[in-house]
Amino acid sequence: MNGRDGGFRGATGTAAVLTGLGAWLPPRRVTNDDLCARLDTSDEWIRERIGIAERRLAAPDVSTGDMAVEAAARAMASAGVDAVDALLVATSSPDHPCPATAPWVAHRLGLPQVAAFDIAAGCSGFVHACAVAAGLIASGAARRVLVVGAETMSAMVDPDDRATAPIFGDGAGAAVFEADSPHAEGALGPVVWGSDGSLADAIVVPAGGARGRHERAGAPQGDFFVHMRGNEVFRHAVRRMTHAAREAAARAGWRIDEVDRLIAHQANLRINLAVADALGIPADQVPSNIRDVGNTAAASVPLLLADACDKGELKPGHKVLLVSFGSGLAWAATTLVWPAGLAPRL
Repeated sequence: MNGRDGGFRGATGTAAVLTGLGAWLPPRRVTNDDLCARLDTSDEWIRERIGIAERRLAAPDVSTGDMAVEAAARAMASAGVDAVDALLVATSSPDHPCPATAPWVAHRLGLPQVAAFDIAAGCSGFVHACAVAAGLIASGAARRVLVVGAETMSAMVDPDDRATAPIFGDGAGAAVFEADSPHAEGALGPVVWGSDGSLADAIVVPAGGARGRHERAGAPQGDFFVHMRGNEVFRHAVRRMTHAAREAAARAGWRIDEVDRLIAHQANLRINLAVADALGIPADQVPSNIRDVGNTAAASVPLLLADACDKGELKPGHKVLLVSFGSGLAWAATTLVWPAGLAPRL
């Protein structure tokens, strides 16, 4: 799959090229002050430790699939297309344990009988899904793939847990990839990805799955929410993201000092600045939206791409390095040269 250059290339040299971006955020804003009114924390602590001032939370009747539909429709409008060959939804918060959320999203979008499935790779899910899309296109199984990252993290976080409640937000972002030349602007480059299951319990929802189901009735309520060993995750995130980003750039034939923008999963502002520092990338070349939307897990990379493009922080010809890290523990990185004429729909 990766080959000598680490990329996804079909027999004819076909690559997955970014042609559309869409984003959707719930209208409800929850500020740090809102949280501090009921949690033992402070606005100063949250800003300094995580870099978040507010986050968006979905209404109780809005699901991950609902947000995915909104973002996906915008991405298709951005690309100027009304059909795709496959739809991938990266999420840790599906509408149901079964079935996958993606087929319902495809139905809502008027995409009957397309291949549609979910990808569960935590906060790294969107970049993993991009890699899968690139493989589908390189193999000839698809010519156009819609990739969505969507999360209702508020459904997985204990609202009374001061360690996790300030971190996460809800939202969805989406991208359209189409078959074209590997030399085209917007073509996904080599993918570097991996996982370390020995640390799978570093970010975990202990109850509600097949493991321990015989104890489900007696499980503490808190076990149905996300548990995270923050300090341990921080260390591994910096190390794994730095290594993956450096390797992806090298496989693309880029020197790190040639990278114009580092697009990193928005888990924690300090993590991203530590990764940038380790790579030698100036902080002003690291766009961020975590201050306003929080950690949106698998939705964070496409939301940041759309936001940075809309603000003019991503310009045609920019060499862009994407990197993410999340539960599993899983990580992924890839590259692309930013294309001209891409207008995200927000």
